[in-house]
Amino acid sequence: MKCYLTDLGLVNALGADRASVAAALFAGQRPLKPCAWVPGKPTYTAPVTAPLADLPESLSQFSSRNARLAITALAQLTASVQAVLARYGADRVAVVAGTSTSGIAEGEAAVAGAVTGAVPDNYHYRAQEIGNLSQIVAQYFGLTGPAYTLSTACSSSAHALGSARRLLQTGMADAVIAGGADSLCRLTVNGFAALDSVSGQPCAPFSRVRQGINIGEAAAFFLVTREPLFADIQLLGVGASSDAHHISAPEPSGQGARAAITMALQQAGLGPEAVNYVNLHGTATILNDAMEAGVISSLFPHGPKVSSSKGQVGHTLGAAGATEAALMWLALASEGGKLPPHCYDGDYDPQLPPLNLVAPNEALDVGSARVFLSNSFAFGGNNAAVLLGTE
Repeated sequence: MKCYLTDLGLVNALGADRASVAAALFAGQRPLKPCAWVPGKPTYTAPVTAPLADLPESLSQFSSRNARLAITALAQLTASVQAVLARYGADRVAVVAGTSTSGIAEGEAAVAGAVTGAVPDNYHYRAQEIGNLSQIVAQYFGLTGPAYTLSTACSSSAHALGSARRLLQTGMADAVIAGGADSLCRLTVNGFAALDSVSGQPCAPFSRVRQGINIGEAAAFFLVTREPLFADIQLLGVGASSDAHHISAPEPSGQGARAAITMALQQAGLGPEAVNYVNLHGTATILNDAMEAGVISSLFPHGPKVSSSKGQVGHTLGAAGATEAALMWLALASEGGKLPPHCYDGDYDPQLPPLNLVAPNEALDVGSARVFLSNSFAFGGNNAAVLLGTE
């Protein structure tokens, strides 16, 4: 069965629609900003600065920045979802959403208000429930098909794409809205700081002097169908594994990452040599970059082009899988075979296996077959690999 990512809505630090994100992405913009949320420790984040959509009154109980990020992305799908509803019916359109922070920022404000006796009037606990995102999507579009939320840390929305593919394969749905959203909050930034994982400067994936991540925020949602209704970009496969090596550190040999990538290739019926671009997980942490460089160099000896987008959009946590798949989607849809550049300090770590990093303004031969891979490796060993391509 063929599976298409036939439409896309997204918002992140680069912009609030496909055109603005694509322009900033291929121009190599790095909208990372200093953040003073960690006491005594400077860091950077990648906030969305564009105006966000307001929630309709019917969703007021979910009022949060995370919900507004989601609605900003979802609104871009309105016309295509309406067409799909007319084609299949509301009960045949499913939702799978991924998140890790949900509305925690609003929970932080409520706790702070409780201390002073001034909880915000509009606060409702449902706004920060981890499972609310799929309900928000379903209610926004009036969908009655299966709807559920996944939370596997930074691979959440990548796994959502895998679940969407299975829903179509098993006939449980005729179309799926799949993706994720995560918003910035103090709890998350300070949590990563407590793990000594945040960088005091713009992050530099695979750099000799890399210090760690910059947290970002984003939302990205795809309309997934068996037919190329609006765009013909295929979801070729989604591999998953759980190595459970450590609560936060990757398994050093990369066996879990390798298993997820291999599964995605098997689903697509392709060998490693078919892949000509890899969007790396590339967190700019010491251990993750070392593990991933080893896996990519051994699995893909032909040296496909690679880049990490976290130097531009930061690490968007539960939204990262869908966001980085969305950046590949934009590259596949672009004229001239444009690729997301690898943005960092230019000082590649010589102790890592060499990788074929995408230079600014670099492109693929548009006449060649294009198969793109995106990696998401999460806490607890929750690994995902998403494979996209064009016919």
